[in-house]
Amino acid sequence: MLITTEQRLSAIRQWLKNNNFDALLVPHEDEYLGEYVPAHNERLHWLTGFTGSAGAAVITQDKAAIFVDGRYTVQVTKQVPGDLFEYRHLIDEPALDWLKQSVSTGTSLAIDPRMHNSAWLDSAQAKLAGSVELKILDSNPIDELWSDRPEPVVSDVHLMAEDSVGQSSQSKREEIAKLLSDAGADSAVITALDSVCWLLNIRGLDVSRLPVLLSHVILHKDSSLEYFLDPARLPAEFEAHVGPGVSVFKPEQLQHRLEQLQGSKVLVDPATSNAWFKLVLQNSGATVVSKADPCLMPKAAKNEIEIAGMKACHIRDGAAMAQFLCWLDNEVAAGNLHNEAVLSDKLEAIRFQDPTLKDLSFDTISAAGGNAAMCHYNHENQPEPGKLELNTLYLVDSGGQYLDGTTDITRTIAIGQPSEEMIKQFTLALKGHIGIARARFPQGTRGFQLDTLARQHLWAEGYDYDHGTGHGVGHFLSVHEGPISISKRLIDVPLMKGMVLSNEPGYYRAEQFGIRIENLELVVEQETSGDFSVLAFESLTRCPIDARNINVDMLTRPELAWLNNYHQKVWDDVSPLVDGEVLEWLRNATQPLAHS
Repeated sequence: MLITTEQRLSAIRQWLKNNNFDALLVPHEDEYLGEYVPAHNERLHWLTGFTGSAGAAVITQDKAAIFVDGRYTVQVTKQVPGDLFEYRHLIDEPALDWLKQSVSTGTSLAIDPRMHNSAWLDSAQAKLAGSVELKILDSNPIDELWSDRPEPVVSDVHLMAEDSVGQSSQSKREEIAKLLSDAGADSAVITALDSVCWLLNIRGLDVSRLPVLLSHVILHKDSSLEYFLDPARLPAEFEAHVGPGVSVFKPEQLQHRLEQLQGSKVLVDPATSNAWFKLVLQNSGATVVSKADPCLMPKAAKNEIEIAGMKACHIRDGAAMAQFLCWLDNEVAAGNLHNEAVLSDKLEAIRFQDPTLKDLSFDTISAAGGNAAMCHYNHENQPEPGKLELNTLYLVDSGGQYLDGTTDITRTIAIGQPSEEMIKQFTLALKGHIGIARARFPQGTRGFQLDTLARQHLWAEGYDYDHGTGHGVGHFLSVHEGPISISKRLIDVPLMKGMVLSNEPGYYRAEQFGIRIENLELVVEQETSGDFSVLAFESLTRCPIDARNINVDMLTRPELAWLNNYHQKVWDDVSPLVDGEVLEWLRNATQPLAHS
């Protein structure tokens, strides 16, 4: 029997009444606080019908509101009944602000502490003090009411051999344990899924687009480790793979093991760990040390083996892109103007011809014409996908999770003859892309110090783009890897040799077109004849940039030299992997350009 949104809302209101609460907050996040939420944890979707990747809902006895950001203002009206929920903007009017305005003083708000990080809980308590009383739940009401809840995906545990990751798990544990001691902690709770898998040199497919296992770790300063995953899932070779000092516990033993840390100083990352961990530890008499996950920086700086894998998978990914772009040009020339879903499916099918591909690294952004002006557009969230039209631009942002690395590439393709304005804006974005790619900078430089290089040419003409210029990327792990970025945000983390970041300036004109040019860049060290060596970027991505969109005369000689040199590398590395008409397409697409 199909249960309606109205019936679910009524069930939550009955639960509030039975438990003597006035309101309930339901965020999109789950207990792992990751970017991707597995289907069995999509609690906000269960309650409201909303399928977006960010949002929250607040339910009271007589009101309900759903909060989404600018990406989802249209989508939410199609998926969530307006007679049941008020639509609110997540950034302009956050859920707690709305609640304070909508209820009387002394109202109680129930929250599940596992769905929020401890930094959020601290700020929420401060914000609501004196007006709304926060009530911490032991269990989630949606889990009790969700009768047709999907079973969790139980994927195979993949052991990453040392020759594919470059460092044994035991060596990583010793390295991180030393960082723990240096931070004055006895133990650390590691909850970020990619950190757990990096530390143990394992991967899985428990979560779509993220090759991880839903599990937790407690690491001690003597480098011994407690791993919380159903032991029945682990292959027989696991013990030998991870080395001595690793004990495996069932997930339901986690709270008991945390309580055993009484009297210890326990490091918990306030940004990546949910508030439940801090509450359990404090209630058990442990001292919580609020510091960043100690795996973040070592994980971000790739070793030589990981770098070799990233380079290799980008060349294969480039061959898949060349095959797709050749097919696309041929289809357009033949008058076959496909819709966005057909294009996305075609690219995915081509990528999956590579047996080392385990998943996509995120849902493909396949955006025709004006749809590309929404920088996080998803054709699957639309009533029907858009279609290619002549004399427009098509933007495709996609990537793969390969056994030897993770890719993320955006290309903006001319469909017919783009307008002079499109070409101008594309070239301004390209100049910014090249500005990052050619950057040379001293050790200790932060990403925000480089961000201007990507925007300066757009800024000079009165334009900008409303997203970061670059994010970190993992090695067969998260395509959005912390803690580094290149953006306007003042993130105080230095770029270091071995880190991989995206380089993706763009430009978006509402309802008309969108442009983004994205390569992944490896941070490398370069000797100079000056007083110190510098850091620089080496482009990993191997795919032509569409020359039909470029006004060559807007490029300086060094910019043009970079572009021609880049295209030569694409040709040298990708041409051995393709043949026939794809080879001919690649030859044409990588021809050197010249000033007129």
